Amino acid sequence: MTRAIAFLLCLFLLVPDPSRAAETAPTKLTVLLDWAVNPDHAPLVIAQARGYFAKRGLAVTLIAPSDPNDPPKMVAAGRADLALSYQPQLILLVEQGLPLKRVATLIDTPLNSLAVLADGPIKSLADLKGKRIGYSISGFEDALLGAMLKEAGLTLQDVELINVNFALATALLAHQVDGVIGAFRNFEIPELRLAGSPARVFPVEDHGVPPYDELVIVAASAHAGDAHIAPFIAAVEEGTQFVLNHPDEAWTIMAQAYPELDDALNAEAFRLTVSRFAGAPAALDKGRFTRLANFLAEAGLITAAKPVDAYAASTP
Repeated sequence: MTRAIAFLLCLFLLVPDPSRAAETAPTKLTVLLDWAVNPDHAPLVIAQARGYFAKRGLAVTLIAPSDPNDPPKMVAAGRADLALSYQPQLILLVEQGLPLKRVATLIDTPLNSLAVLADGPIKSLADLKGKRIGYSISGFEDALLGAMLKEAGLTLQDVELINVNFALATALLAHQVDGVIGAFRNFEIPELRLAGSPARVFPVEDHGVPPYDELVIVAASAHAGDAHIAPFIAAVEEGTQFVLNHPDEAWTIMAQAYPELDDALNAEAFRLTVSRFAGAPAALDKGRFTRLANFLAEAGLITAAKPVDAYAASTP
């Protein structure tokens, strides 16, 4: 009898406990990027490569979209857990009725700028009168340009807008346009320099545009307070701190994880981006949201600014 009891006890100990297995199974999260993997995504890539997600019980999959406009819409529709977006884009999408909220910030300074060739005739914004300005996305970029031109006593009617379909640097180098709005200071600007044609840069926030968060992480409104959000952001913060403290090693990890990034342009883009990562991704600047929403309302892109909690969730 004693042997039988001992045998049964051993069998009991060997059988997996389903409840314990469920407790230890990682939480799977799908994160949609805003574009192909690039230096802007370094904290996420580092958190993945160094196991910061895994040690918090998260199995994170990073996915580059086929259409950069889709990620926040897919999150709102419940087809992904999180997505990268832009603070202005988020406000516009909420205006359209999409149930989205910002839960963290990846890059907390504008990267956007108006750029012209440094050796060209345009030395100030006032020199843009009668010139051709290339753009990629209508709406917000029109509002940026309009605010900048206003500082110089001009309006959008004083320039010719030309859609160059994301080929900003190419259009400027080919002299198809005299300037471009939407040139990112960490990509198109070094791209022009590496091509042998340095740019003269007019940062948007220096010319009438309120500062905003360039890259934010959004969740569906109903899931902005889910249990996985806080550990996810903690892992992103740890990834960010590694990038800030060990930029050379971080770049090596990025280039090894994504060999297609291992070139001069992306290396320079990474160097220019490091200082722009949000050291405290969870921190929410409510005033910044209000100022940007008011700017978009004045530009006629939204009817009126909503309360900040319509756009963003505070993360514990």
